[in-house]
Amino acid sequence: MGKRRANRTTTSEPIRPCPCGSGEAYGACCGRLHQRATTAATAEQLMRSRFSAYAVGDADYLLRTWHSTTRPARLTLDPQQRWTRLDIFGTDRGGLFDTTGAVEFRAHYRESGQVGTMYEHSRFVRENGEWVYLDAVSLSD
Repeated sequence: MGKRRANRTTTSEPIRPCPCGSGEAYGACCGRLHQRATTAATAEQLMRSRFSAYAVGDADYLLRTWHSTTRPARLTLDPQQRWTRLDIFGTDRGGLFDTTGAVEFRAHYRESGQVGTMYEHSRFVRENGEWVYLDAVSLSD
């Protein structure tokens, strides 16, 4: 997957919906996390912001929010792959006062004219007080 620069929301840029599906504008939702204005308060919020990072091509954010023991040395995103929708099915812990959490989700994408999905159970932990992605188990329908 080829690395792309994230599309950053600025005051002169038209308001666009956040890719995570929250219904908020990108700049008021995941864009704030991508720009380091804040950090994820919950595991689900981190999951949504990581999906959005894939959607806007922000590999730096993905690496920054990956647990130090499982983070790859580098991440190259495929410019042909377009992440189009995120469905969250449930969470296990991952709240404001938790140290671990999990999110079950399906991410939809389009690649080379074909549609696809990724269905996973991802685990998150707090590292240095912030939520980070640890690992995932792929699920089948």
